[in-house]
Amino acid sequence: MTERVTLAHGDGGEATHRLIAEIFYPALANPALLQGGDSAVLDPPGAGRLALTTDSFVVHPIFFPGGDLGRLAVCGTVNDLAVAGARPLWLSAGFIIEEGFPLADLRRLLGSMAAAAAEAGVQIVAGDTKVVGRGQADGCFINTAGVGLVPQGRDLGAHRIRTGQAILVSGPVGEHGVAVLSTRAGLAFETPVVSDAAPLIALAQAVLTAAPGAACMRDPTRGGLATALADLAADSGCDLVVEEAEIPVSPQVEGACDLLGLDPLYLACEGRLLLFCPAEEAEAALAAMRAHPLGRGAHIIGRVGGSGGRAFLRTAIGGTRRLERLTGENLPRIC
Repeated sequence: MTERVTLAHGDGGEATHRLIAEIFYPALANPALLQGGDSAVLDPPGAGRLALTTDSFVVHPIFFPGGDLGRLAVCGTVNDLAVAGARPLWLSAGFIIEEGFPLADLRRLLGSMAAAAAEAGVQIVAGDTKVVGRGQADGCFINTAGVGLVPQGRDLGAHRIRTGQAILVSGPVGEHGVAVLSTRAGLAFETPVVSDAAPLIALAQAVLTAAPGAACMRDPTRGGLATALADLAADSGCDLVVEEAEIPVSPQVEGACDLLGLDPLYLACEGRLLLFCPAEEAEAALAAMRAHPLGRGAHIIGRVGGSGGRAFLRTAIGGTRRLERLTGENLPRIC
């Protein structure tokens, strides 16, 4: 087999079958995937409701400190299920690959996907591959879909946000955005910023055990923490008030943002959990977060106020500013 993807790899014939058999199957093999049919036939375990999510990943550059397109595709999909209170079960993965893409890079992406899936305890059971001409896909794009099981009685969402609830975040924000930006721009910082991309399922389950009254969870990806708060305020109809001094931002991210004129609250995270829970459960939720490797930097950052549907930041110097959704092009192609 040639060491680069060719248009023949996308024609559904012998080259396509060899690509699947020699590249995809060895990296992602499991009994459901190896059925080789047009659909995977699966038996959902236990009782509960099914959660379904889909996402597309077009990050540039494909490889960055702390992760790559493959890891991002798995973590992003798993995390969308995790914050819905679901236990992820299965993923599908569709690849749009540009002619000339190195097979060595494809193997590397698949290895990252397999490792991330193993971390999350989920299987990639179905997939598809299309090849487009040179200049039509910027290397490789990945679309994923995920299915998870929501236990009976669990209900999470903005509709359950209430006055008086505490707001927590599981760790420093903005790391993924800075990691991608610095690689794209060829910037070298004295201490490199590494993406936080990680599957949140174990952390989310630990938090839900510690805080059974949890109302809502969200993973603040595109648009960062500020946009997630603005969205949840609008969806819940409640005012959300967070304290700038309590929002964790690493010195490396803060320094990079000062240099580049960026606001870390609007930079993407790919391994952070935003939680709303009753005030009386906040300390237990915080302890559960900090007991997990992905939540050691967790903080209680604010509270839910009265009605209004707005998000506010109380600044470190005593002022208050409204947090709006991200507008314009702050950091394109981060996921």
